[in-house]
Amino acid sequence: MEYLNAELDSKIQLKLYKDMLLPRLIEEKMLILLRQGKISKWFSGIGQEAISVGVTNALTSEEYVLPMHRNLGVFTTRGIPLDRLFSQWQGKANGFTKGRDRSFHFGTQEYKIVGMISHLGPQLGVADGIALANKLKNEKLVTAVFTGEGGTSEGDFHEALNVAAVWDLPVLFCIENNGYGLSTPTNEQYKCKDLANKGIGYGMESHIIDGNNILEVFTTVNNLCESIRKNSRPVLLEFKTFRMRGHEEASGTKYVPEELMDFWKDKDPIANYENFLLDEEILTEELIKDIKSEIGLDIDKKLEQTFQETPISYNKSNELDDVLKYIDYQSYDHGNIIKNIRLVDAISEGLKQSMERHGDLVILGQDVAEYGGVFKVTEGFVEIFGKDRVRNTPICESAIVSAAMGLSINGMKAVVEMQFADFASSGFNPIVNYLAKSHYRWGQHADVVIRMPCGGGVGAGPFHSQTNEAWFTKTPGLKVLYPAFPYDAKGLLNTAINDPNPVLFFEHKALYRSIYQEVPTDYYTLPLGKASILKEGEAISIVTYGAGVHWALEVLEKHEGIKADLIDLRTLQPLDTETIYKSVMKTGKLIILQEDSLFGGIASDVSALVMENCFRYLDAPVKRVASSETPIPFAKELEEHYLPKARFQTALLELVAY
Repeated sequence: MEYLNAELDSKIQLKLYKDMLLPRLIEEKMLILLRQGKISKWFSGIGQEAISVGVTNALTSEEYVLPMHRNLGVFTTRGIPLDRLFSQWQGKANGFTKGRDRSFHFGTQEYKIVGMISHLGPQLGVADGIALANKLKNEKLVTAVFTGEGGTSEGDFHEALNVAAVWDLPVLFCIENNGYGLSTPTNEQYKCKDLANKGIGYGMESHIIDGNNILEVFTTVNNLCESIRKNSRPVLLEFKTFRMRGHEEASGTKYVPEELMDFWKDKDPIANYENFLLDEEILTEELIKDIKSEIGLDIDKKLEQTFQETPISYNKSNELDDVLKYIDYQSYDHGNIIKNIRLVDAISEGLKQSMERHGDLVILGQDVAEYGGVFKVTEGFVEIFGKDRVRNTPICESAIVSAAMGLSINGMKAVVEMQFADFASSGFNPIVNYLAKSHYRWGQHADVVIRMPCGGGVGAGPFHSQTNEAWFTKTPGLKVLYPAFPYDAKGLLNTAINDPNPVLFFEHKALYRSIYQEVPTDYYTLPLGKASILKEGEAISIVTYGAGVHWALEVLEKHEGIKADLIDLRTLQPLDTETIYKSVMKTGKLIILQEDSLFGGIASDVSALVMENCFRYLDAPVKRVASSETPIPFAKELEEHYLPKARFQTALLELVAY
């Protein structure tokens, strides 16, 4: 292995050695503990230390790095206390996730590290968002993100590279090509000769680096970082290396040819570099012995400290309280000036006023800039706020949701417009696994609102008409809002944007331009988790939301003799169970109407909650009414029979007469 060090200070060369040696000695200790049954699992990075250490040393302490589970050297080079790392791996309270996640699945703002999730791909888009925030704040900083050669096959990889290229984001995409994805060799994972070639298709600069040569890694990456800070752009780096141990220790390496293991053993990054430093007289045998002894003693001391730490205890309220970041709701009252506007206008007005109040708020979405979005909610916004803050995105929902998370991590706010709520399926993973779980896992909130134009009644067919709120109400860590009126839409949207937690904001397309209401012109907010009682009566309780509210109103107008409590939920998570229970205790009968198909929807949960908590007050079975158990058809006649509007009237009359 050839080392070029002509311009590199000997102190830096020695530091690089120590920085590689520390994770290696930690790993060797962990493998002993694993065999002793003192830790449960280990993902080894032995043989790959030069990449983590070289890249991290090239970054400043202000620059974010997003590592994987073989990047122990990132964590140690950033100076995270060993006792906290050991506590993290053992699920102790002194760790970073309070025992809620394992190994390297954590982040820390203090050390500017954002850990992975097991789905791998989303962190690449998160890096885009962090870098975008740096760029918008005019901070000349680089963001580095790691993935493996296997991860380059994921759609998130391609989406993130494309976004970074289109937006000239200062991101280092670091591919650790270590030969195998678990047991699958590279020749079964991709066809191109080098993964660096994938950068060409995105118009991106790329380099191939010997990942076992610490001086090549550090000097190349350091020079690139200096260049990127001056000239913002993404760069793809392929580090050629090898995984010397199993995917995780239980997997073993029997599938690897022995001659291949021998070849890479001879290329060990620490042994080779150690010999080089000895030849250069930067190291001596005595100094090596002293360094290893000092590191070993520190590891043993911190391990013993961790072993003595009390096992974490379960506290139900702590667990529930940490799912979402606490927010003290701030009420903003409006003045007396009102105007009669449509639902779409109220949403646009709320969004515009929120953009004025929050200079760090960025809108992301397909066609949201000059075109104003397909429903014209952001029409004219570019002229007011500029293209930096109102950003057209490529068609890549997963990367954009992840980028919104990155903006939040780096201190900004994001509103993402799904062109249609149906398309959230393409961004489902980062919504339910990244945004929803981050605060519970490591205390990082996701200050992201995802606008969801949804619903049927407009002849848009199976892929533009779904009302898919139940996909998300199921997931702890997400708030879900679904207003039916302009006044509610504006106030709730403003509250959602103020809220530091991830919010799915459903907007029914059929109501956009058909529902008018007197709405204050001023900025105002409405509390989440408070249903609206539109009508009051003693005969029956009707619970609904979205378009169902207007269907119920039409039916009640036809049947003036039915005196009902009509409850518009407005927010589905959090759910106002208090209002529901109070109404049911008064009327003794409950019918729940939803536009979504019946099985697994909100109506099922409301019904179950009432049965569990109000059973003795019921005078009749709880009735649920919903759309048919089919995809949403296109033809008008079929769609009319699919939607539950007509069936609701029949069911209501039957229940009243029960």
